[in-house]
Parts: sequence; C-alpha cells; structure tokens
Amino acid sequence: MLALIDLQRIFADPASGWATPGFERVIEPARELITLFSPEVVFTRFVAPERPDGAWIPYYEAFPFALQPPDAEDYQLVDEFRGAPTLDKTTFGAWGPELAARTRTGGRLVLGGVTTDCCVISTALSAVDAGVQVQVVEEACAGSTEENHHKALDIMRLYAPMIEIVRLEQLR
Repeated sequence: MLALIDLQRIFADPASGWATPGFERVIEPARELITLFSPEVVFTRFVAPERPDGAWIPYYEAFPFALQPPDAEDYQLVDEFRGAPTLDKTTFGAWGPELAARTRTGGRLVLGGVTTDCCVISTALSAVDAGVQVQVVEEACAGSTEENHHKALDIMRLYAPMIEIVRLEQLR
C-alpha cells in the first residue's frame, strides 16, 4: 500500500504559512510511485477540525489561517492529483483505522509526501507501532526545511528494520 501524505495546495503554495520548500520536487517521484502501486494508493489530507480542542487550541492560535473547512481551496490536493479520492484527518499522523483497513495485516506501507518532519514521520511511527513494515521513499518526501527533512530521515533510520528509508529505484 502506498500512502501519499498531504500533497495539498496549503503546503505547495509559497505564500502559505505552511509552505514546504522542495514540494515541487516530490511530484514526479509521487507519479512514479502511483504507477508502481496502483490501485493500492491513497492520498491523505490534513484538514482543520471544526472546533480544535486540547493541545490543538494553541496550535491553531499560532496558525489561524489554517482554520478553514475541509472543502477550502487551500486543503485541496495540488492540481497534479486533484480529484483523487482522499483520506482526511485532523491529526499529524494519517495512521488509523481507515488506513489500517487498506493495509494488509503484516504488510508494508510505503510513504511519500510532506512534511517529512511532521506528518510523514508521525504516520510512519504510528504504523510501526501497529506492526506494519514501513518504507519511506526519500526523494518522494520534503520537509519544513531541507535540514529538517534529513533530520527526520535520520531519526526514522533509528527504527530499522521496522522503518526503512529507500530510494525510488529500490522499488522498481
């Protein structure tokens, strides 16, 4: 199963408060991954909750521009993937019952998307805790900064053999 994490306009738009440097470079690797894994592909979308609670209250106080409904243009997939079905979540990690149901028991989950140092790593760690083998495709991810991207990959390497950082050519 391939999960492409948060390939949304809010992370692609350089004017956004959540702009991800290097977002554009993940588009082609994502397309290739789709070809390799279709039809076992899911796009996830991070969306704001209707009413934040708990630790999310100060989070959205820091990022009030993100308190938009799920159908807001900012939360749509980028044009290259627009219209694809999505798995929406109001948490950093996309792992949960819906993604688990799409991932075979004892199977593997291949991840790409943004940001490596937030939603990708959160998804990877939660999936591993559920007993799923995870592969993160290095060039199909981008971080909040290039340095943070590499730091997150290095942290995930510490979880070997449960998480494996791979290059696209290893999956061909």
